[in-house]
Order: sequence, then structure tokens, then C-alpha cells
Amino acid sequence: MQSLHANNGDRKTVNYRDILQNIRLAFPQPTSDPIHDSYFVHSIMRALDQVDALKTHLPMLGSIVSGDFEKARQTALPDTMSSVEDVTAELIGYLQGMTIFGHPRTQQNVIPPTTIPSVIGVLIASLYNPNIAWDEYSHLVALAEVEVVGMTAKMVGYDTEKASGVFTFGGTGTTLYGVKLGLEKACPGTMQNGTPEEAVVFVSDAGHYCATNIVGWLGMGTNNLVTIPTTHDNEIDLAQLEQATREALINGKKIAAIIATLGTTDAFGLDDLESIVALRDRLVDEFQLDYCPHIHADAVIGWSWSVFNNYDVEENPLGFRPRTVRALAGACRRIRHLSLADSVGIDFHKTGFTPYISSLVLVKNQEDLNLVKRHPEQMPYLYHFGEHRPGMYTLETSRAGTGPLAALANLRLFGEQGLRVILGHIVEMTQLLREHLEGHAGTTVLNRDNFGTVTLFRAYPEGVDTFSIKRQEFEDAAYRESLIAHNAYNREIFQYVHSEAMEGRGVVISTTDCYRHTAYGEPIVALKSYILSPFVDEADVKTVVDKVLEARAEVAGNSTGATG
Repeated sequence: MQSLHANNGDRKTVNYRDILQNIRLAFPQPTSDPIHDSYFVHSIMRALDQVDALKTHLPMLGSIVSGDFEKARQTALPDTMSSVEDVTAELIGYLQGMTIFGHPRTQQNVIPPTTIPSVIGVLIASLYNPNIAWDEYSHLVALAEVEVVGMTAKMVGYDTEKASGVFTFGGTGTTLYGVKLGLEKACPGTMQNGTPEEAVVFVSDAGHYCATNIVGWLGMGTNNLVTIPTTHDNEIDLAQLEQATREALINGKKIAAIIATLGTTDAFGLDDLESIVALRDRLVDEFQLDYCPHIHADAVIGWSWSVFNNYDVEENPLGFRPRTVRALAGACRRIRHLSLADSVGIDFHKTGFTPYISSLVLVKNQEDLNLVKRHPEQMPYLYHFGEHRPGMYTLETSRAGTGPLAALANLRLFGEQGLRVILGHIVEMTQLLREHLEGHAGTTVLNRDNFGTVTLFRAYPEGVDTFSIKRQEFEDAAYRESLIAHNAYNREIFQYVHSEAMEGRGVVISTTDCYRHTAYGEPIVALKSYILSPFVDEADVKTVVDKVLEARAEVAGNSTGATG
């Protein structure tokens, strides 16, 4: 059989089956083939060896390489095949400069290192490509999803006979499900008739910005997202929430959802879920609502603290330091009420230490999922048999088995004790960092009353009273210029610490341009340490403070030089 180019004098005639043979060799074989199976394993091992060769003492792979995105846009499809070996080498090159999130000198953001079993879970799911929309296409991988739902439902306190849940495309997806279910409760028939204008959603100003995307993508409109200010503890202001929800109901609005944040991204603020639910119940009775406003707990970061709900803080069998035990107990006073929410968002790829993406939305009452269920006649080529058909109500028609298998791997690996140990350790390191920062006159912790593994702090020049300046800059508009100047100062501190880390002489931390707004509307810039690696120890914590103090001296020296 001749190729399509057989009559083209510039090209050779190639029988496609010669090429097909090479294509087949690039796939894992569908039946046992010891020689090719060894080649497959060897290919993966070579790839891992090449990645390992990029490791140095630095908290990144290889060296920082700037990406030419304009050139990338001009990339064309190659004319001919390549080899597994050549493609692998090319792929490894894309990891140049990638942050190693498990490195003890990485305290950058809420991105964890991943365990070996969770990586294996992703690998084997990718190898056989199950679609967990239907057990016919995923078989026992679908069972893994249900087992994870059962385990996490028990963790947060749901009745496992009534609860359900599905893995989705990320933390945004978990909140999207929650708001959508609430919208169908408040405005029945929205699925068929479209989104009414009178539906509103409430969230705190420290809640994740995905809420804006969700109301926009659901067609509710961003103007129907009501943002409630937070208190000094970075939790939603209950008095203002009550005022805003009452005002909405009086004006004929429907409350589609209240999003309670159980672990804000910047400060690990924890909303008072118990009081939010009590408020919702009072409003239902007082306004004689014919629906119950849906409460979604965005606990994608805070969910894992549920393992401490029954921890004996007095006995403290794991031997955590007293300040750590207090922080764990402080978080659990809010986390223990997750079972009151109608739905809960969980990210295993955050405080569950799995690869991206592994996100689960738990639903307290599985009957709620019928609100978004499709009719079988809409899917004539699916769901003819089998026992498990979540694709009847999921937004996605394709759902990978990678997330559930990665989550199941880590839940089985750690168990309750292991999760307590790893979370307790990183909280302990966070508390040590705060102790070190509070032990210096030139630094102050901004979120000292929050109990997670993130620390937001500011540095100040010599001569600034850090005991009073924080409150003055936050509350008094007369300190606006001081705040603006110190914002710029902290950006300088960050640039120095970051550049030192890139040279292997410090710790990679991050910054936020708006930890929160002052009482007069200015953003507060903060330095941020997010500890998630189990490899972090006290020496790494102390390095953060040492580098910040070194940066203060450097900035002061530059200012003196400039003045001179």
C-alpha cells in the first residue's frame, strides 16, 4: 500500500504499517510482554533519573530559564515521528527552574509535596485511563471514589448513609457544585429555565475569588455576589452578614448560597460555621421561606484538621509543644462544625499531599444531587447497565480516576495518626516561625490569631514601634502615607529575600499585595511563609527570619548610600 505522497517526487514512498509498528511500541502493551514491559519500566526510570539529575542544593530543579512565550506560539507540528527517548528528554527540559515544593527551603504557597503512593495512584490511573463517570468505564476505580467519599464523610461528621460526593476539576469546581445546588433549591427549575435575576450569593471578602467566577459562569452575574467584610481574625463579620441577608430577603431576593470559608488562602481565617447555620435557620423561620438557603463550606484547605476533632489536647499523646496544641485546638473549634454545612469542598492536592488535581465535593444529603440530574434519554449511548452512574448528575462527562486513587493512596498511607503527625509538625514549625518573628523588634506577625500553617508578617525600618504601628496603619487614615511607604519597604524586603533564595542562600517565601484592606481602603502588603513540607525543621524556619533581618540591613544600607 502506497503512502499519500507516492506520486510526489520529493518524498519517499512509505508503507504506513512500518510507521505503525513504531507507534505500537510507544504504547504500553495490552497483553503481557516481558521484554516490552521492561522497556516501559526502564523508560520511566530513565525519566526519573533525568529529573533527579536536575536536583542541587537549591529549592528548584536545574536553573531558572525564562520562557519565550512568543516563540512558543509559533510552534508547529513535526513532520515525522520522534522516539520515546527523545520526547522524554524534551519533556524533562520543561521542568527547568520548577520549584521543589517538598524542599525544606520552600515556604511559598499552599502547594504541597506529593507522596510516592499518590504519584503511583496517578500513574496507574493514567496508564489504564478509567472514566469514573460510569462504573462500566472505570470498574473498581469507581469504587475508590466512593471509599474516599465514605472516609472523608466520616472525618467531617456526615451520616455516611445519607452523604455522597464526587471528584471534580478543582477547588473552584467544589464551590461551583455547592452554589449550583443552592441555586436549584432557591429557584427550582433554573436548570431548565435559566437563572433568575433575584438570586444572590454571600461570601466573605477573605473568601476565594473563585466565587466571582462562579456567579459569573452560572449566569447569576457578579453583581449578585455580596461580599461581607471580615473581622480582625479574618473571619466573616456575622453582624454584617445578618444585616445583608435580611436586606436581601426584604427586597425579594433569593439566597442561593452562603459560602463559609474554613481556611482562607492568605491567613487561614475560619468562618464561624455554627453561627452561620444558626442565622440561616432563624431567617427560614422568620421569613417563612419555602426553601432552605444552601450553606457551602469552602474547606479545601481546612478539611484535614478534622483528624484532630477527637484529639485529647490535655493528654497530648503525640507530644506537640503547648503552643502547637493550642493552635490545633483553635482551628478545631471551627472545623469540628463542618457537618453542619450542606456541602463541603475538599482539596487533597492541598493539605492532603497529592498531585494536582484531586478535589472532592461532599454533599450532606445525596438527594440534593437529583436537583442537577439529567434524563436518561439525553444520553442514549450511556448508562444501559452497571450499578454506579455519577455521570447522570456531574457537570463533567469525563472524570479521570487520578484524583480518587491519589486521595485514597494518601488516606490509607497516613491514616488518622499520620495526618495528625504531618499537620501537627507543620503547624509546630509555623508557630516556631511566629515566635522567632515576634522576638525581633523589626518584624510583626499580622495573622497571629489564625491557626494554620501560613504566616503573614511585615518588616519595618529601624526606629518604628512595631507594637503600635500595625494597629495605627490599619485603623487611622492619618497613617496612610506611612502605610504606603511601608508597603514599598516590604516589597523591597521580599525582592532581596527572593533573590537570595534563587542563589541558594535562603528560603523561598512569597508575598501578597493585599493581605486585607485598612479601615480607610488601602491594601496591606505582607510577606508570606506557607509551610507545607514535612522536611521543614527549625533551622529552615530560623533562616527565614535571618534573611529578613539581613534584608533590612541591606535596604537600610542602600538608603544611606542613596542619601549620601
